[in-house]
Amino acid sequence: MQSWLQKLEYKYGRRGGIPNLMIVLIAGQLLLYVAANLGMYNLLSMLTLTRSGLAHLQIWRLITFVFLPSSSSNPLFFLLYLYCEYWIGMALERAWGNFRFTVYVAACIVGAWLACLLTGSATNMGIYYSLFFGFACLYPDQQLLLFFVIPIKVKWIGLFSGALYLLQILAMPGLLNKLSLILALSGFLLFFGPDLWQDGFNRYRNYKRRRDWENQWKNR
Repeated sequence: MQSWLQKLEYKYGRRGGIPNLMIVLIAGQLLLYVAANLGMYNLLSMLTLTRSGLAHLQIWRLITFVFLPSSSSNPLFFLLYLYCEYWIGMALERAWGNFRFTVYVAACIVGAWLACLLTGSATNMGIYYSLFFGFACLYPDQQLLLFFVIPIKVKWIGLFSGALYLLQILAMPGLLNKLSLILALSGFLLFFGPDLWQDGFNRYRNYKRRRDWENQWKNR
């Protein structure tokens, strides 16, 4: 892992980090989901992350947007969504510890802030995308039941989701909008970006060497 993170963890790790942060995130989403179903839509609109709201010194939006629930109106699907979040988030928290997991989520939040400043608003979806992508990188061979029936490794779901996210970036009009989608994954890119880049570069270099070697023998 990055040396800067190791230094921070050595300095602050023993007393840093938020214990059970994933439970806090899920509890917040659940409470706001109940509020939305009780018709308290004005409350939710006051919690979203918008540049205009921040300009009016509504500073709480910098944090409260994290707890906004998904748009699913079906209680069963929403609870299933929360369970998946819990399972993935707790796996990361156990693997990294409180400090690294908190830094990971905090980096995603800061990315959302920057995206908001660029485009005028931002959501929390990048945070939960980052959690899943991070889980797929740490546990690529973990199997999930697709549609509750088909066993499939997490790495294939991660690759498919990553491809869809990339297509979303490419299809998004405007450079600032594209950049905002990238910034939304700040935590994932900060933690895994260098390793993924190096791995991709090594794969390309090995492929090029193998192709050059094959062409050398063909030309003889």
